[in-house]
Amino acid sequence: MDSVRSPDWPVAPPGGLAANSAAARYAAPDGGPAAPPPAATPPPPPYRPPTPPEAVPAPVGRSGPGSAPIPVKILIAGGFGVGKTTTVGSISEIVPLTTEAEMTSAGIGVDDPGTRSTKTTTTVAMDFGCVTIDRSLKLYLFGTPGQARFGFMWDDLARGALGALVVDSSRLDDCYPAIDYFERAGLPFVVGVNAFDGRIAHDLDAIRWALAIGDHVPLVRFDARDRPSVRDALLVVLDRALDRATRERNS
Repeated sequence: MDSVRSPDWPVAPPGGLAANSAAARYAAPDGGPAAPPPAATPPPPPYRPPTPPEAVPAPVGRSGPGSAPIPVKILIAGGFGVGKTTTVGSISEIVPLTTEAEMTSAGIGVDDPGTRSTKTTTTVAMDFGCVTIDRSLKLYLFGTPGQARFGFMWDDLARGALGALVVDSSRLDDCYPAIDYFERAGLPFVVGVNAFDGRIAHDLDAIRWALAIGDHVPLVRFDARDRPSVRDALLVVLDRALDRATRERNS
């Protein structure tokens, strides 16, 4: 993958709006009700649900009992404190590699985990885990750091990836840089809304509008602490990547 500009999380002035916030993007000039986002031209094809597993053909030449599974690299990305490390750790079949460091007073005003968060550590490089889907397919998961000062690592982590799961929390502004990054890179991605405390702050239609993503981008609700829930979200990412590969092959 060619190098693209690393994500940048702009800092909002005290009492102001982030430059990439939904309100800043779509608010009317006179401060009135927010206007709907502009329609994409031409609109990409809408996302189609995954095909039932029994209808998916086995990979050619790699489905024998003695064959090694095909490796697939997937990124787990998003802003600071949205649940990326938890996502990797809850699904990985090996002890996940993490680069967690204790948050100190030096990070006050720089790293903001949110007022409701009890987070005391932060990822300073990456997370790594893997999970075997079946005998023919194995996912290798790379979690990105969420802080702006580690954005330079995203290009290296994204190299060779087939898709990405953008983990979103109740702080929608933190999701824009990751979405912009993968749109510029041309990498298929899925937005997974992490249900903190078993619930989400907004319904999915409102989140889709606020993030200004089209119908071709899957938007799923999941719980980063629950293994089956994470598995289902990753399978949507895999289906998105396979769908794009099939369309490119047939074009």
